[in-house]
Amino acid sequence: MRGFTNWVSISVLGIALLFFLFVKNQSSSSSALQNMAQDQPKSIHDFTVKDIRGNDVSLSTYSGKVLLIVNVASKCGLTNSNYKELNVLYEKYKDQGFEIMAFPCNQFAGQEPGNNEEIQETACTLFKAEFPIFDKVEVNGKNAAPIYKYLKSEKGGLFGDGIKWNFTKFLVDKEGKVVTRYAPTTSPLKIEKDIQNLLGAS
Repeated sequence: MRGFTNWVSISVLGIALLFFLFVKNQSSSSSALQNMAQDQPKSIHDFTVKDIRGNDVSLSTYSGKVLLIVNVASKCGLTNSNYKELNVLYEKYKDQGFEIMAFPCNQFAGQEPGNNEEIQETACTLFKAEFPIFDKVEVNGKNAAPIYKYLKSEKGGLFGDGIKWNFTKFLVDKEGKVVTRYAPTTSPLKIEKDIQNLLGAS
């Protein structure tokens, strides 16, 4: 009888120990998940990018503004029309809290081959861009810029999340939330109504 009692006591202790270890593991897992959640960006404003000269730019400085983020290229069939219409939008709404953020990318048929200095010269001189041109980035693959990983995770494309071509556009509201993604063939002026709506939102 004594042996049975000892066996029961050991079993109870074993169960208690297993329960303790289970609870502790669950607590650790929960803490890890919470930490991961805290580390996840909540908006565009959580990112820091580099401008065309290599200087860090915190996107929190764009808080309260409507943003149109575009991957651009200098030698694409869409280049002339997109820069022309982007310039029209920028000139019309820049004083109302609207900004365009252009990220050069050479991942599509090598149509942005220059270095940052050459890209800025082309964009500002040939295409008369007055909006900010940022550091040349990759938008797809393992080396994609963090901001583009975030944009794609927030708004996937029609046939997968990957950026399909130059001049894919993302519209971002004043709180830094990605509102809409537009195909490369969507002309900037067709986005004007959506920009007006976000600018008018309190």
